[in-house]
Amino acid sequence: MTDYVVPFIIDGQDVRPSATFDVTGPATGKLIHKCGIATKEHADSAVAAASRAFPAWKSTTPSTRRDLLLKAADVMEKRREELADYIKDSVGATQDWADLNINGAIDVIRDVAGRVSSINGAVPALIDPSVDAMVLKEPYGVVLAIAPWNAPYILGTRAILQPIAAGNTTVFKGSELSPIIFWAITSCFQEAGIPNGVINFISTDPAHAAELTSALIENPAVRKVNFTGSTAVGRIIGRLCGQNLKPVVLELGGKAPAIVWEDANLDLAAEQCVLGAFLFAGQICMSTERILVHKKISAEFQKKLAATIEAIFPAGADAPVLINSNAVDKVKKLLDNAVSKGASVLAGDFNATETSKTRLRPIVISKVTPDMDIYQTESFGPSVSLIEIESEEEALRIANDTEYGLAASVFTEDLRTGLRFAKGIETGAVHINNMTVHDEANLPHGGGKNSGYGRFNTALGLDEYTKAKTITWRS
Repeated sequence: MTDYVVPFIIDGQDVRPSATFDVTGPATGKLIHKCGIATKEHADSAVAAASRAFPAWKSTTPSTRRDLLLKAADVMEKRREELADYIKDSVGATQDWADLNINGAIDVIRDVAGRVSSINGAVPALIDPSVDAMVLKEPYGVVLAIAPWNAPYILGTRAILQPIAAGNTTVFKGSELSPIIFWAITSCFQEAGIPNGVINFISTDPAHAAELTSALIENPAVRKVNFTGSTAVGRIIGRLCGQNLKPVVLELGGKAPAIVWEDANLDLAAEQCVLGAFLFAGQICMSTERILVHKKISAEFQKKLAATIEAIFPAGADAPVLINSNAVDKVKKLLDNAVSKGASVLAGDFNATETSKTRLRPIVISKVTPDMDIYQTESFGPSVSLIEIESEEEALRIANDTEYGLAASVFTEDLRTGLRFAKGIETGAVHINNMTVHDEANLPHGGGKNSGYGRFNTALGLDEYTKAKTITWRS
């Protein structure tokens, strides 16, 4: 399949540019396929196709859109094995991660399909009894949707799903690290019968990504943008949207804390902290990056944490795969900086030689202080810092001492304590006695601070893609 070129889908047709780039699998280091390099002309063509499709798609009934979305979920289910192969090859995913992604995408499609008919306006009473009014909710038009590589079926599907459910059309820019997955998502919707032009997929290589994104945002026909990815890129997207007066939904990075209180169930806390920190090699925006553990139970917790890591990631097994060697190098650099300033390694060896330069075993460090780079920087890899705390005030201060605000966990057997922490932590979600990684269709998802703004999922997510229009008339 190495000669295969992932096509774009523009106005329902496959488009294969002459210029291509290579896509390499992180687990093997081998070429898996090629993908076209989109130009401004491709971007303009995709936006034009979405613009042409908008009037008819906007006029479809909610039941029509609902039924098409349900068919798309069925198509994904039917193509499950194919979709799993794509994510395993493209991002080095395990079968478990592939299943979680595909199941999550199918769930969110079915959930949103059931909410389409709930988009309602209002008929308010006015001051003048001789004047009546209604407030309509209308779609924006063309929405630019940009999704990342790490949980591509969930994040890619939701990027286009709620916009089209609300009656918008989309231009779908997928990550250059896994373009075939975003092509596959679009293909599933096409197979389900979504009209041509409603979803238009394009991608490009890293060298042209900024140029292509700018061209899309600056196109006057693009009316709203959603982006899931790093905070650094999110700042650029937000600035471009501001300059062009385009509303935007941003779901960005995180530095999720997990507070392990003195009365916590330590077996549960250890298990959930290990999963939260090291699921998919820590390459999740909600990954646990800091464990704030009460000093009274710290020693016992550390033993259970180490034992749980060994049980889930045994020494004889291959180390987890990261997306590329640069990701491994970033984590190692952060750990090296921390150790050089006094941090201690509690579990793992980040200098160990693995079977490839894209692999790294879970690492736990302690004695982390604010002067270390890892205290503030999102590692986005299999590392977690353990910090001892003694009071609720100290735990909240450290938990909130970050630019990020996406997710958090609290482990305690007293719900009142857990709720006090939950109210005090500055994040979009707090999970009591569960890991920080939690995203499902019937819960709103998004963050605050530099983790972004706006929400995906639920009715709140649908509302992001409708705008109010007021109509009045004299009786």
